[in-house]
Amino acid sequence: MTATRTLDDLKASLAPSDRMPLVFLGHGSPMNAIEDTDYSRAWTDLGRSLPRPTAILVVSAHWMTRGTTLVDVSAMPGTIHDFYGFPQALYHQQYPAPGDPALAREVVSLLASHHAQEDDSWGLDHGAWTVLKFLYPGADVPVFQVSIDMGRGLDYQLEIGKTLSELRDRGVLILGSGNVVHNLGQIRWGANSQPHDFALEFDALFADRLVDRDFAALADRAGLGALFEAAHPSVDHYMPALTIAGASDARDDLTFMTDSIDLGSVSMRSYVFHSA
Repeated sequence: MTATRTLDDLKASLAPSDRMPLVFLGHGSPMNAIEDTDYSRAWTDLGRSLPRPTAILVVSAHWMTRGTTLVDVSAMPGTIHDFYGFPQALYHQQYPAPGDPALAREVVSLLASHHAQEDDSWGLDHGAWTVLKFLYPGADVPVFQVSIDMGRGLDYQLEIGKTLSELRDRGVLILGSGNVVHNLGQIRWGANSQPHDFALEFDALFADRLVDRDFAALADRAGLGALFEAAHPSVDHYMPALTIAGASDARDDLTFMTDSIDLGSVSMRSYVFHSA
């Protein structure tokens, strides 16, 4: 597998294909949804390059369950404003995309061995809609979320991705939304804040292992040691990155997009697996 590093390269390589790409986006602050940032501009450019899917399945860091994997089967998933202390304009944001109950129920069956169950009470949390509004601003592609079972290890999320991968051949875009490094306790405020060494080191290690397709190393929490604990005091924002890795295979090329460290301790690295 080769890795390219610019969005222009990705645009050139995303030729029409029956097999949908896989996307992981570092979503960072909810404010990216209403501000003109490097990240929101990159998401807009990516949306213009992606093929139009039949549906979008989102694995977001912000829907966590324990002991089960829930699948949202609602017909009109609501926009969830799951944050506090932000400007009122952010709470006015809506992403009124329809759901896809029939496909979502198929996914429940597909993930039966992973204790999947139907749910109609969730919707689209800010890990989903803050990026979808740039990828597909018309909110006219059916979308639904699948939760993260926090009672399982990291390798379990690789398995989830592998199981979901067959949806790529049915026109479904699988989108992961989280952050490769996410330590809110070590945030450095200010436009010119410098990244922590641990953030730079783990982000680089992750990228190298991803290029090598050494996903087992990325799911080896003990092997990643203290560096992983510094990068992820909790693993919720890391799990979607593993889902997307698990859904890829050796036929894919890899393109990195934004790869900066925001606020000192939040990696905004994003990437796309796509047909070579």
